[in-house]
Amino acid sequence: MESSVILGLLSTFITALLVVMFIHPQVMKFAKRRNIVDNPDARKLQRNPVPVMGGVAVFFGLVAGLCTAYFFFDVSSLLPMFIAISVMLCVGVADDVSGLSPWLRFAIEIIMVLMMMFVTEMSLDNLHGLWGYYDMPVWISIPLTVVAVVGMINAINLIDGVDGLSSGFCILASAAFGLLFFKAGDITMVLLSLFTIGALIPFFFHNVFGMKTKMFIGDGGSLMMGVVMSSYVVTAISSGNICGDFFAGSNIGLVAFTLAVMCVPVFDTVRVMAMRIIRRTSPFHPDKTHLHHLFIELGFSHVGTTASVLSLNIIVVLLWYIAYRCGASINTQFYIVITSGVVVTAGFYKFMRIQIVRKSAIYHFAQRIGRKTHVADKKGWLALQKLADFR
Repeated sequence: MESSVILGLLSTFITALLVVMFIHPQVMKFAKRRNIVDNPDARKLQRNPVPVMGGVAVFFGLVAGLCTAYFFFDVSSLLPMFIAISVMLCVGVADDVSGLSPWLRFAIEIIMVLMMMFVTEMSLDNLHGLWGYYDMPVWISIPLTVVAVVGMINAINLIDGVDGLSSGFCILASAAFGLLFFKAGDITMVLLSLFTIGALIPFFFHNVFGMKTKMFIGDGGSLMMGVVMSSYVVTAISSGNICGDFFAGSNIGLVAFTLAVMCVPVFDTVRVMAMRIIRRTSPFHPDKTHLHHLFIELGFSHVGTTASVLSLNIIVVLLWYIAYRCGASINTQFYIVITSGVVVTAGFYKFMRIQIVRKSAIYHFAQRIGRKTHVADKKGWLALQKLADFR
């Protein structure tokens, strides 16, 4: 790789990281002055009001990364996505401040997805050999893309329940997709993954370790990151991308890979929505039935819950990778991801609910592990906390 390319990649990452480091305290002060905070209630897990404009700080980092990338590469293809994340940020912030109807949010998201497909001419229109199929007709790909992208955007929003979970997931997902795009030679998407990671790291640090500097990413940030995550998926699977051309003829299952990376948000959201419908309540009615709520109930700390949920997702990705490296067919890879995704979300949740009701030995063992994740009084943690709150 040429030195100019390496310089460009590093510059975008470092710029995004430094901008968020600098602007995070300013955004936090603004949110506090304007009382743009998330207040505790019976459903929420925090005890004190917390500013909810972390997504704005991350947005500035993404924009800074994009502007820096312009000095080294042609990244004009990312502009439609940045328009979309700007729209979602505004919608989410408006929801954080005054509350919006879920149906209005869905309508805006659907319109945004349709416009993105029209402008970029990209959609989920290729199965890349899954069940022997490749290109899909427009009458299937358009509604499939709308449902999938809107679902992914809201899945990222719904896992934002404990410190570091949504941002930690997006960092790991960006790294996984970045490796895929790097292998395929799609430098534009590698850049997106790098400055997304760079913008999220400072927020993640303050969100997890900060006391005085803690902010939530808010609906604005989680919806925005949902657009970024769905952009990875659409770019990887669309027939108009170079990933499909690069991996054509290999046994890598692109559909299985994208589903493995997005496993916990997607499968957990489907499970929660399905259970709400079965109980004849609104699928948008908030409750405490997500995976992260289960770990909190078992006595895990926020950081322990985040580590546990992300570990479940990593297990699914590793199972996919083992299947791929062992020469499993594209279909087999897909079945392994589906099965493991159901097991680590619906299966695990149901199994642990039974153990909680029975007060079984497994339940008490899980509680013992959970207690060990409370490390806020440890020297290392306190040092990181002082660093996060240093002004």
